[in-house]
Amino acid sequence: MIEVKNVTKKYGKVVAVDNINFTINDGEIIGLLGPNGAGKSTTMNMITGYIEPTEGTIVIDGYDISKKPRKAKREIGYMPEGVPLYTDMTVKEFVTYMAEIKKVDRKTRKEKIEKIIEETGLKDVEKKLTRNLSRGYKQRVSMAGALVGEPKILILDEPTVGLDPKQITEIRNLIKELGKTHTVILSSHILSEVSQICQKVIIINKGKIIAVDTPENLENKVASKNDIYVTVEDLDNRIEEVAKDIKEITKIELVKENKDKTKQYLIESEKDVDLRKILFKELAKENITIFEMKKADTTLEDAFMKLIEGGN
Repeated sequence: MIEVKNVTKKYGKVVAVDNINFTINDGEIIGLLGPNGAGKSTTMNMITGYIEPTEGTIVIDGYDISKKPRKAKREIGYMPEGVPLYTDMTVKEFVTYMAEIKKVDRKTRKEKIEKIIEETGLKDVEKKLTRNLSRGYKQRVSMAGALVGEPKILILDEPTVGLDPKQITEIRNLIKELGKTHTVILSSHILSEVSQICQKVIIINKGKIIAVDTPENLENKVASKNDIYVTVEDLDNRIEEVAKDIKEITKIELVKENKDKTKQYLIESEKDVDLRKILFKELAKENITIFEMKKADTTLEDAFMKLIEGGN
């Protein structure tokens, strides 16, 4: 468990983090989100013990990181952004070096190194120099380094940045697998990634926490409109005129014209209105054929932007 209690970090007169509080339970996968300069990196650095808070307390698995830093840090595996590796080492040499630094018991060190290399999918490249690896494999090596010492908590800073789609999928699957046996804090600018991986999201803006919730709840909270995409065959171009007579519709907008002469419209109504039955009934009366109808779902990105802009 991680407990952040009344934590503030100041640099001179600048308040980077302002009296934040949150708890992360064992086994949770948490997304830490915020725009540039929000205090996200400062918060992660304080949790890892790299910098100390000006005020407040951070407790890692029962240990105050300021008072018992060695015991607290033993529970943390950190994968920094940018994949800093020793490029003149092989994969196995790097993981072994990390095991030495973290003082993994000599009697079981070899066995545990092998296990981590296997878990992170590095067996086939363990003898290669890290500088000769693809970006995706370098990310795996950095993650392997974080796993050394059997930490209960993994902190991953932008783990998929710079990867191609295949590598992103592989790293996401690895994080999900690691989440079964670890508490994971994930920082990412890719909000769709956070939505897919994380059970809970903490959003920081201007040094303050503005939301702590599940991605689904955040999306639902900011969904103020009820938007539907409708694709129709409307040979007489009457749909916009018909829409004016349907009082539940607040807005209709042409999105695109398709090659088969159908048109897609975005139709808005108030949040609690279900337009589907109304549209099927009213459009059929006017010989307007509906080819497709789908809800325009609110995404985590929509929620994030609205919260950051103070819209909630």
